[in-house]
Amino acid sequence: MSDTADAVVVGAGHNGLVAANLLADAGWQVLVLEAAEAPGGAVRTAEITAPGFRSDLFSAFYPLGAASPVLRELGLDRYGLRWRHAPEVLAHVTPDDRCAVLSRDLDATAGGLDAFAPGDGAVWREMAGEWDRVRDALLETVLRPFPPVKGTPRLLRALGAADALRFARMIVQPVRRFADERFAGEGAKLLLAGNALHTDLGPDAAGSAVFGWLLCMLGQDVGFPVPEGGAGRIVDALVARLEERGGRVECGRPVREVLLQGGRAVGVRDAEGTPVTARRAVLADVPAPVLYRDLVGEANLPSRFVRDLDRFQWDTATVKLDWALDGPVPWTAAEARRAGTVHLGSDMHGLRGYAADLAAGRVPEQPFLLFGQMTVADPSRSPAGTESAWAYTHVPRDLGWTEADLLRHAERIEATIERNAPGFRDLVRARSVAGPADLQRRNPGLVDGAINGGTAAVHQQLVFRPVPGLGRADTPIDRLFLSGSSAHPGGAVHGGAGANAARAALAASGRLGPVYRGLVRAAHKRIYADPRRPRHGSTTRSRSGREHTMAP
Repeated sequence: MSDTADAVVVGAGHNGLVAANLLADAGWQVLVLEAAEAPGGAVRTAEITAPGFRSDLFSAFYPLGAASPVLRELGLDRYGLRWRHAPEVLAHVTPDDRCAVLSRDLDATAGGLDAFAPGDGAVWREMAGEWDRVRDALLETVLRPFPPVKGTPRLLRALGAADALRFARMIVQPVRRFADERFAGEGAKLLLAGNALHTDLGPDAAGSAVFGWLLCMLGQDVGFPVPEGGAGRIVDALVARLEERGGRVECGRPVREVLLQGGRAVGVRDAEGTPVTARRAVLADVPAPVLYRDLVGEANLPSRFVRDLDRFQWDTATVKLDWALDGPVPWTAAEARRAGTVHLGSDMHGLRGYAADLAAGRVPEQPFLLFGQMTVADPSRSPAGTESAWAYTHVPRDLGWTEADLLRHAERIEATIERNAPGFRDLVRARSVAGPADLQRRNPGLVDGAINGGTAAVHQQLVFRPVPGLGRADTPIDRLFLSGSSAHPGGAVHGGAGANAARAALAASGRLGPVYRGLVRAAHKRIYADPRRPRHGSTTRSRSGREHTMAP
């Protein structure tokens, strides 16, 4: 006997749960199937170092989550979500112990930047004022379905024609060039470039400026808050809200394939072979290559789409360490002791070298670290007087890390911290080391430790994400929607991809659903028409080696 629901959501990451909530709000019966034993995907918390020390297994700080209109509209505070803030947002500590600080207090941020170069504080204030002017319109434009027909006119009105041109230029700039054009001192430049490196884009990469600017302005505005009690509280709130509306989440139930009938998704089959019928839609909160290659099968997709998928680019791999510390981190730069997030290991020259090593497929000798002091931000994360901390750094993909390789890199990471915090190692009560394969085992969606569902580079954004297309959640399979970070608007915890998929599913099943689906099919037919396609009835061979006949 099979289960039946209006919508089946594959994957209980935050995007899948956002999608499920919005469909449940519309009165749909929703079933979420999750392969892991707990929901959350890359938003989970557990004690993995020592008893009483709560570590966020993947993502940890949530500027976009706090600012996202998608999450705000769900009212998760009514289901127990509480944001906590460190005294300061972020500190970038250079190898020679200079420290630039991003604070929610604009006067404090500007004053600190003036210490690097007089006048930089005034430029930062001007930049923050520009952010205030465009903030709401920009977030609506970025996070809503593409094309953003409501947000874009608001954004253009907020900017004006002349500034809109300059804003468009900034979007495609490298962050180093953007920073050099505006600031004289290294403090502001490091804040911008370090935040850009939360993606897989280096300081000289086209398109990196907008990410550095966005995270800096969000930090200035809403900070880098954390959920009280751990990242998993976001998921707890989403699950509680969904269940209140009759939705179900079944964990430990992986999906083996998407069931198709007449070119339409009609359900899924789980790993035990049990079919689950979806009366209206299937939504997949999994990476695009996993959905299309493993769950749908290349033989069921347009050949040109499959070739485009061959060009899909993952973001870089990741190594992450978590520590249980017997006391606060002994930073010699006092400002870093109050920051929830610390960037360290590199000045601007070092950031460029780090990015160059990654681009060349080399493991950086001097890693750039993103370091989190969770107890500074949320005292509930560890016993009084201690600290729950983590750090991660990017490494090249496909290196086949051995345990010895991983331990050597962990020592390199700790040596980098020790340089700016002498005595750090003496405080380590316990630690957990996770390489790319470990991260993927914890969460199969983090393929080889890629944490953003695909590169953030400009050639894989908007209508190019995950492949050239409409930039929407709709897929070449009718009633199947991509709802994970491989879809627009990409990685980070903001719920945009899940919300966009839910809205597409509702449109496809609404009063004008036949018109909507017809337009999507027509667009996909034109985009993926294959000039090399054999004539009707001829036989071709899929990449798996299976023969199949091309449909007209």
